Amino acid sequence: MTPDTAFDLVRARAETPGCKNVLHFNNAGASLMPACVLEAVKGYLDLEAAVGGHAAHAREEDKVERVYAAAALLLNADANEIAVVENATRAWDMAFYALARTFKPGDRILTGEMEFGSNYLAFLHMAKNAGVTVEAVRGDDTGAISIEALEDSLDERVRLIAVTHVPSTGGLVNPAAAIGRVARSNGIPYLLDACQSVGQMPVDVEEIGCDFLSATSRKFLRGPRGMGFLYVRADWIEKMDPPFIDQHAAAWTAVDTFEVRADARRFESFETSFAGKAGFGVAIDYALDWGLENIQHRIRGLAAKLRDGLGDIPEVRVHDQGIEQCGIVTFTKDGVASDFIKGVLARRDINVSVSPVEYARLDMERRALPPMVRASLHYYNDEEEIQRFLDAVGDIS
Repeated sequence: MTPDTAFDLVRARAETPGCKNVLHFNNAGASLMPACVLEAVKGYLDLEAAVGGHAAHAREEDKVERVYAAAALLLNADANEIAVVENATRAWDMAFYALARTFKPGDRILTGEMEFGSNYLAFLHMAKNAGVTVEAVRGDDTGAISIEALEDSLDERVRLIAVTHVPSTGGLVNPAAAIGRVARSNGIPYLLDACQSVGQMPVDVEEIGCDFLSATSRKFLRGPRGMGFLYVRADWIEKMDPPFIDQHAAAWTAVDTFEVRADARRFESFETSFAGKAGFGVAIDYALDWGLENIQHRIRGLAAKLRDGLGDIPEVRVHDQGIEQCGIVTFTKDGVASDFIKGVLARRDINVSVSPVEYARLDMERRALPPMVRASLHYYNDEEEIQRFLDAVGDIS
């Protein structure tokens, strides 16, 4: 696979100011914002400083509200099914802890062996407090969740299937739609963590069949930090009692009564970053303008080239699994700590991150993996940067 030669790389890099400063291979951590997103956030903050926060919102409400329609278009959902919150973890938590109110001792949660650490901590929290059991469905020969094993794990005590679409510690893509078909046919709620998939590939909630989905702004959508969203399927909204509410999520109808709002915004709080919302909406529209299929093709081609190049460097071991892979590339170098590699690269203005064991303990302990260097690419990266990166890794000893 080679990068898409028709992709307008000149435009992509010209519209990304950070490309002039760094070689940024940490897009799974936080991407470089395009200029239009930066301008939207700064412009809104400038208005807040000039006229006050509430007056700014009154003037720019359409720009703030755009994020709901944009997110719905991105996911093939309805705007009433979208809640915008402060991050993807809070989005995921709001769905999980709302569902968890119905859990009883002996109920089962099914997840994957590569589930992200924050999610698994919530499972353990619920196991401790509610007596549920947490079980990781084994992977297939490629490392992805085995659909056969998932089906074999089902019984009447399974109350939730919760999986990560793209694990943050490897390049594979889990079979989200196949998992959705299993969940739907057995009437089991399905919570999908799409933090690393939304923005680097098409994600269609109707095709996938998930009931809940969480995602972030700062990663492949290239939006501002401190923003995320939750999708809740319409027929689930009224069934979900939020873990907490305020006068944005509910109305105080009488001295001793209240009414929770009928849309997904029941999972939001009143106070939020309105500048962040304005920028987030612009970021989603920007991704839609490039086209998610084009973005996916470009990223996959670049990542494949990087994996091939790393594989040619003596003592470097690439640890990605899966038949379907994406823009996350993880590797180690024999005898060299990953944190040391990250530090050396940083001094050369090259950004990567390190994935420690606690990010995906089940998988990394099972495969006896040490902390890994994670290089994650986006469409504005280019082949010259890949060669520069390979040269830098090869020089490290």
